[in-house]
Amino acid sequence: MELGARSFDKIVKLVNKGVDIPNPATIDIGKDVELERISGNGVKIFPGCRIYGEKTVISAGAQIGYEGPVTIDDCQIGQNVELKGGYFNKAVFLEKANMGLGAHVREGSILEEESGGAHCVGLKQTILFPFVTLGSLINFCDCLMAGGTSRKDHSEVGSSYIHFNFTPDGDKTTASLIGDVPRGVMLNQPPIFLGGQGGMVGPLRVGYGNIIAAGAILRKDITEENKLIFGRGMSNAIIDFNPRSYPSISRVVGNNILYLANLVALEQWYTHVRQPFFKKQEFGDLIYAGAIDKLLLAKKERIKRLQDMADKAKVSVEKYPDKKQSITGKKEFYAAADRIREVFTGTSAGSLSKELRDSFLAAINTRKQDNDKNYIEFIKSLPVDVSSVGVKWLEAIIDSHCSEASSFMPSLNLFNK
Repeated sequence: MELGARSFDKIVKLVNKGVDIPNPATIDIGKDVELERISGNGVKIFPGCRIYGEKTVISAGAQIGYEGPVTIDDCQIGQNVELKGGYFNKAVFLEKANMGLGAHVREGSILEEESGGAHCVGLKQTILFPFVTLGSLINFCDCLMAGGTSRKDHSEVGSSYIHFNFTPDGDKTTASLIGDVPRGVMLNQPPIFLGGQGGMVGPLRVGYGNIIAAGAILRKDITEENKLIFGRGMSNAIIDFNPRSYPSISRVVGNNILYLANLVALEQWYTHVRQPFFKKQEFGDLIYAGAIDKLLLAKKERIKRLQDMADKAKVSVEKYPDKKQSITGKKEFYAAADRIREVFTGTSAGSLSKELRDSFLAAINTRKQDNDKNYIEFIKSLPVDVSSVGVKWLEAIIDSHCSEASSFMPSLNLFNK
């Protein structure tokens, strides 16, 4: 019986092209992996790693498995990314993103430049803007987090933090917006700090500059900014539980629609602003395509969860006929589910606020001339009068989508201050 690595031929080709594999016999490479998408420049794959997926991309300088075995499955990995140990599936990691030992990063996740986490961090449908840092022993699924200007001035999540993203009714309409897209992409907002041994019960919104004290469990939106927030303890009480009664349906639906609208804005930002910067990188087109795919996955997930909740809301109307004050809103929500999906899967976003978009793009294109800065350096160098136009463009996209979606459910009184 002849023993040998089933991936022997592929491993030999990678070593010959310059990939550093200290112990080749311990590596497994799937038959569908395209070796042309793995750089031979400075890539190192440590013992015990498994690389699968026809869409997998590994760019120059990537370090895979330094602290423990890594499994990569259909991920797009940018330059100088460090995945030190764990499982990574259908996620994108942009330049210098990093994850420590025991990471579990699943589909729909995007870690932008220099973002990352320490050991034992679980992510799914998670988007971290540049520099956002997660501590250890964290469950942070179904979130978008922004804030901060650099590695020394970044948003952070303390160790042992949980984003509670599943309700007793079995709903996952729980995505939380920590910061936002329009201002977050400009990399000029104060960081947000979520103290360790704490959590938030999604779906929530948290404003920039806020510091959540360690041990606090957030259950309400904190849209004010630059505040120090202490959690309120739960009362020692036993009360009746009414399954699927949805007493906070307006807030839940509103926050989900707002989250979806921010995803649309981020997709437009990638399409019109980020894409040219990807083109300058090795495998840039593939990584860009991967990021767009993850944004589509994120929208699909949020729409599905809203549809599931809408179906339950219909049952709730029949189950609680005496709660007349909420019946109309629930009926409107159920009836609007298909139209909400159409709002967020249509192509109208590209034509919204075209004048603001074109004005912003013209301004940044002028500044790009004879400018070799990378994406982070370039965005941080934008003067306020230019970045503010970009913010207005993205906010207009969000406002338009929120307005259209909420018009189908007037009784829920969404987004009315």
